[in-house]
Amino acid sequence: MTFETKTLDLLPEALEILESGFSDLPEFQPSVDVDSIRNVLNEVAFRMKDNYPYQHPNYIGQMLKPPHPVARLAYMLSLWINPNNHAFDGGRASSAMEKEAVAQIADMFGWRKHLGHLCSGGTMANLEALWISSRLRPNRKILASQQAHYTHSRICGVLNIPFESVSVDSMARMKVSSIKEALDKGDVGTIVVTIGTTATGSIDPLPEILELQSYYGFRIHADSAYGGYFILADNLGPQTRTVYDMLNQVDSIVIDPHKHGLQPYGCGCVIFKDPSVGAFYKHDSPYTYFTSSEMHLGEISLECSRPGSSAVALWATQRLLPMVRGGAFARDLENCRTAALTFFDRIKSDPRFLTGLNPELDIIVWTIRAGKASEASRLNDAVFEASAAANLHLAKANLPKELFEGCWGNFNWDQDYITCLRSVLMKPESLEWINGIWATFSETVDRVLHESGS
Repeated sequence: MTFETKTLDLLPEALEILESGFSDLPEFQPSVDVDSIRNVLNEVAFRMKDNYPYQHPNYIGQMLKPPHPVARLAYMLSLWINPNNHAFDGGRASSAMEKEAVAQIADMFGWRKHLGHLCSGGTMANLEALWISSRLRPNRKILASQQAHYTHSRICGVLNIPFESVSVDSMARMKVSSIKEALDKGDVGTIVVTIGTTATGSIDPLPEILELQSYYGFRIHADSAYGGYFILADNLGPQTRTVYDMLNQVDSIVIDPHKHGLQPYGCGCVIFKDPSVGAFYKHDSPYTYFTSSEMHLGEISLECSRPGSSAVALWATQRLLPMVRGGAFARDLENCRTAALTFFDRIKSDPRFLTGLNPELDIIVWTIRAGKASEASRLNDAVFEASAAANLHLAKANLPKELFEGCWGNFNWDQDYITCLRSVLMKPESLEWINGIWATFSETVDRVLHESGS
C-alpha cells in the first residue's frame, strides 16, 4: 500500500461542522445517482493507474511531490462550497485565509509589508511579476539566465517585452561578467534571479547582482518557484545561505506551494515588496465588488475566477506546519537535501560515474562514465529506462558541455550537450530509503554496462 487513506475518516466529522454553518436554510438534498457515479469513479481509478508512482519514495525523478494529507482533506472539504477567490462575494472565508497564508509566506522572506496573492502556478506568478516590471520600467529589457525556466522568455514574448538570456558559469549560475556586459548597453529594466533552477537546482549570485543594482538601478525579480522554501533549511552551503539571507532585498518573489509547499496543483504565489504596485491592477467591475469596502483579491491579480480551495488547503497546511526555521516543515526540507547529498556523495565516489555541479538544494545531476558525450548520453538513456523497469524512477536533463568542460579532463565532446541523469529528492522519506534506492540503482547500472559491453 502506497496511498495514505487513514485520514479520510476525518472528513465526515469536518463536513458535519461545515454543514452546521448553514442549518438555518430550508432543507435541500441534491439528487445524486450514486451507482452511476460509482461506475464512472471506478473507471477513473482504472485510467489513473497509468501513471508513474509519484507518491512513492522510489520516485526521485521530476518535481512531483504529493500534497500533505491535511491539504488534500481541506481542499476536498472546501469543494462542498467551491469558493471563488476573485471577490468576497464568491469566497469570504477562503479570501481571508488566502490573505493570511500569503502574509505568512511573505513573512518567511522577511516582508511585513507586501502585496501578494495566489495564482495557478509559477508561470502565471512570473507573468504578473514581469508585467509589473514592464509597467515600472517600460520598454526595458528583461534579463535572465540561460538556465532560467523557459517560461520567462515565453512570457516576454506574450507581453511583448524585450528579453535576453545571459551565459552561466560551471555551477549553472548567471555569470556576473555577462550580466555587466548586458547592463552596459543601458536597456535592462529587470533581472530575473533564479533561486533553484529546474535542471540543476542552482542559485544565481544575488549578492553580486544587488551590488550592480545599486549602480545601474534595475529591478530584481526572484523566481524561487522551486527553491524558495529552502530559506527555512539549516543545512545549506555558506554561499547559498548568503543568497537566501539577502532575498528580502529583491523587488518581487515567486514561489510555488504546489512544489515544496505540499499543495495540490495549481497553487503559485507572487509577492511584491512595494504594495503600491497594486495601482496597476486596480479596475472597476459593474457586478463583483459590492459586499466590502476592502480591496478584493480580484483587484490585485490578473486572473479573475480563482479556486478558493487552493487557499483553504494552503492555510490548513501552514496552520499544521508553521513555516519557521527549526520546525517540522523545515526539518523535512533538510531531510530532502541530506538525501540528495548522500546520494550524490555515493555517485561521486564511484568510478562508474562522472559528476560536476555540487548540489545546492536537493537536485543532483550526473552521468555514466564514458569516452565521449554521445556514448554517455546513450548509456544514461538506457539506465533511465532500466531503472524505471526496476521501479526506481529517475529523470534526465540535456545540459551544455560548458558546464562540465573544466572538470572532466580529456572527455571527448563529440556533441555540444550531454543527456545527464537527474534526480529530484524532494520527498523527506527518501532519506530513509536511500540505501535501497542506491542498491537498486547500482544493480541496474551494472546490468546496463554489462549488456552494452562497457
